[in-house]
Amino acid sequence: MPEAAANIGVVGLAVMGSNLARNLASREGNTVAVYNRSRTKTDELIAEHPEAGFVPAFSYEEFASSLSVPRTAVIMVKAGGPTDAVIDELVRVFEPGDIIVDGGNALFTDTIRREKAVRDTGINFVGMGVSGGEEGALLGPSLMPGGSDESWVTLGPILRSIAAVAEGEPCVTHVGHDGAGHFVKMVHNGIEYADMQLIAEAYDLIRRGTGKSPAEIADVFAEWNRGELESYLIEITAEVLRQVDAATGTPLVDVILDQAGAKGTGAWTVQTALDLGVPVSGIAEATFARSLSSHPEQRIVSGVLPGPAEALVVADADAFVEDVRLALFASKIVAYSQGFDEIRAGAAQYGWSIDLGAISKIWRGGCIIRAQFLNRIADSYAQTPDLAVLMTAPYFVEALGRAQGAWRRIVSTAADAGIPSPAFSSSLAYYDGLRAKRLPAALIQGQRDFFGAHTYKRIDKPGTFHTLWSGDRTEIEAEDTH
Repeated sequence: MPEAAANIGVVGLAVMGSNLARNLASREGNTVAVYNRSRTKTDELIAEHPEAGFVPAFSYEEFASSLSVPRTAVIMVKAGGPTDAVIDELVRVFEPGDIIVDGGNALFTDTIRREKAVRDTGINFVGMGVSGGEEGALLGPSLMPGGSDESWVTLGPILRSIAAVAEGEPCVTHVGHDGAGHFVKMVHNGIEYADMQLIAEAYDLIRRGTGKSPAEIADVFAEWNRGELESYLIEITAEVLRQVDAATGTPLVDVILDQAGAKGTGAWTVQTALDLGVPVSGIAEATFARSLSSHPEQRIVSGVLPGPAEALVVADADAFVEDVRLALFASKIVAYSQGFDEIRAGAAQYGWSIDLGAISKIWRGGCIIRAQFLNRIADSYAQTPDLAVLMTAPYFVEALGRAQGAWRRIVSTAADAGIPSPAFSSSLAYYDGLRAKRLPAALIQGQRDFFGAHTYKRIDKPGTFHTLWSGDRTEIEAEDTH
């Protein structure tokens, strides 16, 4: 067996795991033990990267022996059963005080369950969100670890050494206990769904409205990336739109099948928001848009269902593109605001102390939704830590005020032209819902009381009431038991 020589280990050496192991090994002070169920992957990694000085292990016993105390291992395997299997093996060979880190895309409730079970053995369990994809894992990801304060003492310096750096600060913070890290990563991915759908809708509107080619629209996105929309997703959108298919000579975006995949984190974000009673309509519509795209058997009705008689005609292309830009910026603000609302609600529900400003800072680099205006979010929470709605911070109020006219024109134009814009439309509806002094929910409460005696409250006096809707419509004070 190898002697204890490594301060950190990685289990699971597929692309993400091997890249994270290489990242760890490249930082001063780190020696990395590596283990994979298939010995071939371990041998290949060692052979291809001798400069990393990896300590290979070919059994869990060897892996544990190769690690200095407290033993610290990062699991990078498929979420679900495979993760549970690795945890069981590590618990078998680790000792109290050691640390197991799950760096996969686990559902946060699974992380809560695992942390509780592992804690009973005296071993620390950390659920850690990792964002940035394969490149981020290698060069510097955004890291969202949960777990105990004790584990952070050991993990903090290691994770700071490998995280992306934005404006001189490493993109990692101790998010909170047990499932907090994976919860925040889940919401990050939900915001990512919304951001991508909004960008796709902006592209679709510009192409249909102006007739610009994908390469010309790439130039538009490249220009946008030099302003307040600057972000990783805007940047790569320009690259995708410039790509030409080698086989056909046509824009690659026109060759790619229009069926978007999903790995579940968007759906988790929406399902969790429903449980928490938090509206995340932009994220939900983005998730549903992917679902719609992936059901071609339903979309065969495209030539059957009636729509507008005339196609979209834009008189001033430059003005239209600017309206789309402003609508995109406003809708992005809504997506982030809804996401941070969900994080705040989740923290309250599960007893986590999550610094929302710190979360916005660690998303400035390494992760998929990194964007210029995350600094504005951090500033907003620094000024008002208990901000009830992010978009009501002064910067965002000003930005939404500038954008709302264009936003309304774009949503109206899309509706008139029969162009689906679910994320733009739902974001504007949410914005107007927040603005409304009175909502039609009063009628809904009346309906609920009519068919189910669910009771209602009044605006003019305290108490809970029920109307006897038959006969003389008598109102009685009632105890709400529903």
